[in-house]
Amino acid sequence: MSASPEAPTFQPTDGRRRVSDVVPVDALHAVRLTFMGIYLVAYLWWLKYMGLPIDRISVAISVGIFLVAAFVGRSWRTWGVLLIDCIFYIVMWTSYERTRDYGDNGFEVFGLFKVGPFPLQVDTMREIDRAMFFGHDPNVVLQRFWQRDIRWWDYIASTTYMTHFVFPIIAMAVLWYLSHRQWTRFMKRFATLLMVACAMFILLPTVPPWMAGDPRYNYEIIPELTRGAGRGFRDLGFKGFTHDYNVQLSKGNAVAAMPSLHASFALIVPLFFMQWIRRRWVKWALWLFPITMLTSLVYLAEHWVIDGLVGWAITVGGFWFWDRREQQVRDRRTARALADLPVTTNQTVPAGYVPYEAGRA
Repeated sequence: MSASPEAPTFQPTDGRRRVSDVVPVDALHAVRLTFMGIYLVAYLWWLKYMGLPIDRISVAISVGIFLVAAFVGRSWRTWGVLLIDCIFYIVMWTSYERTRDYGDNGFEVFGLFKVGPFPLQVDTMREIDRAMFFGHDPNVVLQRFWQRDIRWWDYIASTTYMTHFVFPIIAMAVLWYLSHRQWTRFMKRFATLLMVACAMFILLPTVPPWMAGDPRYNYEIIPELTRGAGRGFRDLGFKGFTHDYNVQLSKGNAVAAMPSLHASFALIVPLFFMQWIRRRWVKWALWLFPITMLTSLVYLAEHWVIDGLVGWAITVGGFWFWDRREQQVRDRRTARALADLPVTTNQTVPAGYVPYEAGRA
């Protein structure tokens, strides 16, 4: 009868083991950090002397340079995944840009029949705002604070407004570098928001307050409002940088007020990162950002209040949908893993595990 193999023995070691003893050393980690540091310095220099990149082309170039710095030395497989991610990213924004054409001219369904253009919403949102605020126009009320000289609240409103062009992109770039899984989770929610918003831009084209109050458009449904979203930002010494492409922002959809993507983007980033924040005061501080954004949008006559509230609702709805789907996937994987375990008398369900359906009940 042969002797059974001896169990492995573990010899005590002198002192604690280092992480490098069990985790391969990434020789290019310092190189990537250096490149990203150089990128940050260059970005801040560009922001100060050239302006904030606010059009799709400039932002895409900026993101591309960051990704090269963040992924230098990575495997070809990682670069392949990144390429697929970038294609998805480009398609998403290209689809968004196309909403102006579809909103203005309608679109054909499989070449069989044409849908749209749909009626322009002129006074509906204003009436909803008046109903919520007991007959008052929030845009008109807040613009009573508008003065010829720039005040401190103009700096806050204008700078908050301008963060729309970089805030979600920074979040995407950071997640791209830190965790592809979390980047995917964020993009599912972001793309859902953008898809619903694009559909509403086409089906419900809406005149913003500044246009409704501008005598050049002859709507005459609200007192004339002053539009100057960038004046506080410019007074601080900054400006917006736009790559040529016919001055890209001029190709934007002027009647895409419903829902407000400014308000939505200001909420989606804090809402996603909130899961990793433990300090209560930090959470409350983050919640102030979307509130400040919506207040700024109303003060600057860029949006009706209802535009922002609907944008928030779509954002929260996207999180609810994907949270539910991801929990269901985790439940199925856990159930399969438990089913594959050897059947023993001591087999138990892991402590704290609650199936999705049972938890919802």
